[in-house]
Amino acid sequence: MNADTKQSRRDQSHARILDAAARAVRRQGYAGVGVADVMKEAGMTHGGFYAHFQSRDALLVAAIEHAALDSVRILSRRMEALQEAGASPVRALIEAYLGDEHVASCERGCPVAALGSEMPRQSDELLAVSRKRVSGLVERVRSSLPPDAPRERAFALAAGMVGALQLARALGDEGRAMLPATRAALIDQYDA
Repeated sequence: MNADTKQSRRDQSHARILDAAARAVRRQGYAGVGVADVMKEAGMTHGGFYAHFQSRDALLVAAIEHAALDSVRILSRRMEALQEAGASPVRALIEAYLGDEHVASCERGCPVAALGSEMPRQSDELLAVSRKRVSGLVERVRSSLPPDAPRERAFALAAGMVGALQLARALGDEGRAMLPATRAALIDQYDA
């Protein structure tokens, strides 16, 4: 086996571990992520973990970053489709973020909504990467608003969307039933 093939297999294994860990952390929270379970879900043995990560915290840091990239990619596709259909950037953001598909999939959704209340209780390293994700979401929201919109407006909209997503997931069918009115209220307030 040549070095390129070996590196390619290692990269593929690493990607499977990150995918499994990113889903697990959004599904179960920081404390619910076990190395053995992640490796099993990735189709690998527990012993192979340390060839990829120095510690569980290092895995979680990488998983949060991976989850964010995955979430941004999915959200961007939804927003693009809505904008192609005529929605403004802020309307597309609100409708995509609070859309039924996003609400239904905690494992593939926004890590900020999945982990927000747990973030302050994490190690400094995990807290730093988690805060970076929150700031990234606020900046994503800000880029959808008019260029002169203050950062506080983006923060308020991001907080409203994250809170609505968390409540909809917590309340199940009842929460999902409230989302159309919530989307409409946010669009009325922020899509001026």
